[in-house]
Amino acid sequence: MLASLPMYALDVVRAANEAWWQGLARHLRAAGLAEVPMGLTWPAEREAHWRRSDLMFSQTCGYPLTHALAGAVRLVATPCYAAEGCEGPHYDSVVVVAEAAAYTRPADLAGRCCAVNAWDSQSGCNALADLVAPQGGSGSADGRFFAEVLKSGSHAASLALVASGRADVAAIDCVVFALLARHAPDRLQGLRTLCRTRPAPGLPYITAAATSDEDVERLRQGLRAAIADPALEAVRDDLLIDNVVVLSLADYDVIPRMAAGARAAGLRVS
Repeated sequence: MLASLPMYALDVVRAANEAWWQGLARHLRAAGLAEVPMGLTWPAEREAHWRRSDLMFSQTCGYPLTHALAGAVRLVATPCYAAEGCEGPHYDSVVVVAEAAAYTRPADLAGRCCAVNAWDSQSGCNALADLVAPQGGSGSADGRFFAEVLKSGSHAASLALVASGRADVAAIDCVVFALLARHAPDRLQGLRTLCRTRPAPGLPYITAAATSDEDVERLRQGLRAAIADPALEAVRDDLLIDNVVVLSLADYDVIPRMAAGARAAGLRVS
């Protein structure tokens, strides 16, 4: 069986993610799950990894959950984070620009260069598209809001593109932003917050589609025990993990609605 935590896999919290898994795995075994992996897998290609039939536990983004992975995985639970922009299991994105930039509102970004971490990212792409959708295709003659969109590969890389002046704006997962503010504040130098996006349900824990109802409940039982374990308090604090709740797939419907709204407004990000 495989386990991974690829979504908040920043180098500055790699050890904390490993420690969180070790504690969580102990509680999963106590809940009655067999073949709990001893360590985490760090997949090079995440979507293929998430589709594996031997996936016991992972974390994905809400956009893949409601799009490419629809019907291909089971929703286990959604972690809550102690970060600005989070309220229970919901989170938003921090829209960042250069500290010296004159932009004061989203409309000022029309015709500018935007950095996105991935096309299927709720926080880095879909939430930003939703934010500027009311402006329509006002940035260029071909109907785009942004004149140029750069795919960076990660939120940290998007921040670097804006800080260097290569891009004008990026939307950053508020948990990533808070983790960097705590563990690597130098990576936020030269940047400022322009605004925040509309919130959406956070990044869910998932398991393989064939996982039984009984094992899904065991996963949830283990998660609840790990959240309540005093021995894991320090590592939860390092990762800003505050709680875990069980949402339904219907709770995530806001994400495809946000995408549909952007398309209806004539916005094209890529």
